[in-house]
Amino acid sequence: MSNKKLAVIMDPIQNINPHKDSSLAMLLEAQKRGYEIYCGDLADIWLDGAMPRGRLTKLKVFDDTADWFEIVETVEFNLGELDVILMRKDPPFDIQYVFSTYVLEQAERHGTLIVNRPQGLRDANEKAFVAWFPDCVPATLITRSLDEMSKFIAIHEKVVVKPLDLMGGRSVFSTAIEDGNHNVIFETVSDYGRKYTVLQQYIPEIVESGDRRILLIDGEPIPFALARIPAPGDHRGNIDAGARIEVHPLTDREWSICKRIGPLLREKGLLFTGIDIIGDYMTELNVTSPTGIRELERESGLPIAEKLFDSISSHCQSIQHTSERSVL
Repeated sequence: MSNKKLAVIMDPIQNINPHKDSSLAMLLEAQKRGYEIYCGDLADIWLDGAMPRGRLTKLKVFDDTADWFEIVETVEFNLGELDVILMRKDPPFDIQYVFSTYVLEQAERHGTLIVNRPQGLRDANEKAFVAWFPDCVPATLITRSLDEMSKFIAIHEKVVVKPLDLMGGRSVFSTAIEDGNHNVIFETVSDYGRKYTVLQQYIPEIVESGDRRILLIDGEPIPFALARIPAPGDHRGNIDAGARIEVHPLTDREWSICKRIGPLLREKGLLFTGIDIIGDYMTELNVTSPTGIRELERESGLPIAEKLFDSISSHCQSIQHTSERSVL
């Protein structure tokens, strides 16, 4: 029997921060389990007719912040020959990203497990998908209308403004009704009303308790949250923006939110996700490349990558059994 094969579609591996990169944590766990491991970018996968193909880099990986990978060779093959593809390409979630999910969907038709499922990635925009859970989120407006933005800030007085397609705190603003720049912020983020923009009611708990990341595997939460406390003078709870981290057990409210959203995540094939919670509210639902595995593993002692791959193995077995039954 041939070796199991896994590929990660991601940004260049040489540019990651190995100390905190969740994709590297996944590659290390896959390698430990005997997978042949590969990586590539969007330019490395394509459709030849209906055949999903890739020119991917075979790797060895190491838990070493100075020397974390070694290139073995570059191989071209049918993506349907892979057991698992982890779609971990960072946003922007643009039309090129959407096109790549069509390639991955063809691999899925050949029996490859795609994490997360291509259709689920297209359905669950990370900032818009919270609208499916209105009882879990703060007051939220998604619009291109500058007039609607003005009405929203007049009601809520202080708001957070962010684009729909970026990550890591990029182009995220906090502004208030008395701030003379709030109209300029609306115009800038929405490109003068040409792009849908998210406004959310500002939640003051961000200052003390931070933006809490919770990871979910197949809709079930890891029982600890990674709290990211903004740096002094900054409102963004993002590690890339300088936030410090703390780890805390989930609160009753956080368990309740996870229980509320878990069934729909499973239904859409969103096997590995992360949600962001400020105070009592979920502000985003991350499906493209959720982070936090390495930090949570170090602080909590939980083997999160191991739990993820237990779930991946279970799903692979289900695919295999379904395929065997269809042959019979």
